[in-house]
Amino acid sequence: MSKVKIAMMVSGGGTNMQAVIDAIEKGKIHGEIKVVISSNPKAYALERAKLHKIEAVYIGKEQSAEEIKEKILQVLEEKEIELIVLAGYMSILDKTIIEQYKNRIINIHPSLIPSFCGKGFYGKKVHQAALDYGVKVTGATVHFVDEGIDTGKIIAQEAVCIKEDDTADSLAERVLEVEHKLLPLAIQKVIENQF
Repeated sequence: MSKVKIAMMVSGGGTNMQAVIDAIEKGKIHGEIKVVISSNPKAYALERAKLHKIEAVYIGKEQSAEEIKEKILQVLEEKEIELIVLAGYMSILDKTIIEQYKNRIINIHPSLIPSFCGKGFYGKKVHQAALDYGVKVTGATVHFVDEGIDTGKIIAQEAVCIKEDDTADSLAERVLEVEHKLLPLAIQKVIENQF
């Protein structure tokens, strides 16, 4: 079986992408990253891609929503992408992309969905909301992307206990460690079940 062609979509540092690259290099994911698409021209994830000789493309918000959609679709088609992984991608995908790649787009979110997710819940805001609410457990979730925000079918979750002295930063750090483990496992699970 040939390796599944993956596109990683990012906006920031790319530590989750790095965890996926590492897992691929260790043979834990039967796939290869064919392209990295960033919505941020300064994302360190673009440097990570370069270091691993992976093609990287910036498709930014100074273009119209229609242009962004068309450019993303063009890149995905050119690279014959089979699986799209959103790893800290801070933009909402156009519904045309979601329809065209139904059940082939996955996202990682830093909470136990359905808690602390949906519109406005991203980055440290998620962790602060968990602390403000007073929950004792949070975590990370990998899910399929559908037309809603963080509403797709859950692939994998892992819990993280909240400590009495946690801040949004300390909690984010511990959840991120879990994300780095969970995302590669979820990608391989999707590959085994769908390709």
